[in-house]
Amino acid sequence: MEYTSLGRTGLSVSRLCLGTMNFGPLTDEADSHAIMDSALQEGINFFDTANVYGWGENKGRTEEIIGSWFAKGGGRREQTVLATKLYGAMPGPGGEEWPNRGKLSALNIRRACDASLKRLGTDYIDVYQMHHVDRATPWDEVWQAMEVLVAQGKILYTGSSNFAGWHIATAQAAAERRGYLGLVAEQSLYNLLARTVELEVLPSAQHHGLGVIPWSPLQGGLLGGVLRKAGEKGGRSADRAEKLTAAQRDQLQAYEDFCDKLGHEPGTVALAWLLHQPAVTAPIVGPRTAGQLTTALAALEVTLDADALARLDEIFPGHRTAPEDYAW
Repeated sequence: MEYTSLGRTGLSVSRLCLGTMNFGPLTDEADSHAIMDSALQEGINFFDTANVYGWGENKGRTEEIIGSWFAKGGGRREQTVLATKLYGAMPGPGGEEWPNRGKLSALNIRRACDASLKRLGTDYIDVYQMHHVDRATPWDEVWQAMEVLVAQGKILYTGSSNFAGWHIATAQAAAERRGYLGLVAEQSLYNLLARTVELEVLPSAQHHGLGVIPWSPLQGGLLGGVLRKAGEKGGRSADRAEKLTAAQRDQLQAYEDFCDKLGHEPGTVALAWLLHQPAVTAPIVGPRTAGQLTTALAALEVTLDADALARLDEIFPGHRTAPEDYAW
């Protein structure tokens, strides 16, 4: 397994990040534990979750599953770089939603962190991430609350998710005024089909020294060979293929044909492409099964040469940062 630094930190993380969103809703506890064991055995040390995962009435369930896995011992917690998130509203006493149970007020940051630590069965979080920006809370309030958590030893670093480029810049400027490290990583939607972050988010992250952790690297399965699978199996893939526009179908057909030429599975190529992008630290892979984890690991062995990367840019045109993106 290849490792890299997470942004401008001394933290070494694997080039793939294990996403746990499916643990609970789609993958039961025993299978979730098996997937995490397999990931750790393969050298994946970077795990991502969120307090709201589990969804609906089961918010927090995913963190609980990770906590029960840590409780098995064997160095599981010590070997894992753990990232979780806050922002989404969590139920209060009695199960109903109460004020100050979501977003980024100082009160909710304190409350959400303590609740996540309890569910996760650990006394610290390596990377505590803001799931979204909170336009109503001043950055000095956010950073003061995060500084307290660092001083208490409850978190080591802070990160963001789904931030715009100017959100990153504003957050970092406020942190710098306070003499605080600020953000060390940004999670963004980024894949061959979704490349708008190349305009502002990636340049801002690189300028400020943030690691980039792409989520949905297969765009919900569209880059995983959806046309081929629709022909083979029907079901979910057939439903997705049916909803494609003619332009999307042509684009994905060209992509799948090119993957055949390369001799690799489409999902493997999509992940490998992200690993070739200089801003990217580790794409998030969210396997529902052990087999899907094995498929994701294959991307680490794929090298795309300049011609292959150029062909992928032809099929899925990307962006350059301003002003080049707008040049005639």
